Amino acid sequence: MSVTAFQDLALADRDRDWDGGAAEKRVRSWSDANEAPNEKYRDAHVWYDNDKKDNFTAYKLLIADVVDGELRAVPRGVMAAAAVMQGSRGGVDLPENDIDRVKSHLAKYYKKMGDTPPWEGD
Repeated sequence: MSVTAFQDLALADRDRDWDGGAAEKRVRSWSDANEAPNEKYRDAHVWYDNDKKDNFTAYKLLIADVVDGELRAVPRGVMAAAAVMQGSRGGVDLPENDIDRVKSHLAKYYKKMGDTPPWEGD
């Protein structure tokens, strides 16, 4: 199990809509990961199962999309991933020892957006 390395991706516009399914298709095409995931595909996600890294279903918490030909973190995607970490949409099944690292990864994007992640609120 593994948390991806923080890529410090440029941010898309804050008001950009988030459609994870459509973003997934664009990221696969952009990364040339049509047959199997690769490193560029991995960079769009926050977590993946290293033991199954050749399987698309091993990748979780997509936060990026392709904007003007460039992989960018989408603020609403980051927020959606943070909400899932807080239990939204049934939460996400991750190893206990990866949860803090995933939150730390997401928190770096929240800082970049000038916001506070939900687990650090009030």
